[in-house]
Amino acid sequence: MILTAFFKALAQLPDRRFRSVLWRGIALTIALLIGIYAGLLWVIEWLTQDPVTLPGGTQVTWLGDLLGWGSLGLVILLSVFLMVPVASAITSLFLDEVATAVEHEHYPSLPPVPPVGFADGLRDTVNFLGVLIAANLLAFILYAMLPFAAVFIFYALNGFLLGREYFQLAAMRRIGREGAKALRRQHQGTIWLAGCLMAVPLSVPLLNLIIPILGAATFTHLYHGLSQR
Repeated sequence: MILTAFFKALAQLPDRRFRSVLWRGIALTIALLIGIYAGLLWVIEWLTQDPVTLPGGTQVTWLGDLLGWGSLGLVILLSVFLMVPVASAITSLFLDEVATAVEHEHYPSLPPVPPVGFADGLRDTVNFLGVLIAANLLAFILYAMLPFAAVFIFYALNGFLLGREYFQLAAMRRIGREGAKALRRQHQGTIWLAGCLMAVPLSVPLLNLIIPILGAATFTHLYHGLSQR
């Protein structure tokens, strides 16, 4: 069911409505990562605006340039972790449009649903981002204690959180918040596995740009598949 949902989402990429959301999501992702990089460069420039004097009186003026170039590699490395909360934010912003395009194409007999209010969407996004950031910060303790298992912990944790968020957003459009929670509890294992399959490509540069939208579409299909059971 998970792979079927994913390939259905992938096949719909040429759809004009789907492609529009995809390009906006990619543009927003790039803008967020550029913003993070610009902020990091500003901090480096502020910290290194005065030359560093070494013992003996030698002044080092190239430290800022070195850190500036090094920060580019750091941001690329951090994007592995940053793309998880970025994907969550983008999914929350665009899921309603993605789900509508999916349902028009694959479930045309369904009645329309009212759009999710901005305040509700923002509240869900902020709440989930808080949980996601706090959980990943705490996970660094486990990474230090169990370094050999760090990769598995990272994907298992973020797969659980992403699956929970994606499915909740997709399901509550149709059956409300409490109904979505109840359905999620019934199929927690399937949703967790689907979340892990989304978390893995989110750690691959460039590929991770399209995963938030594909994830939103995949979980829309997954919701309909599980609800029909």
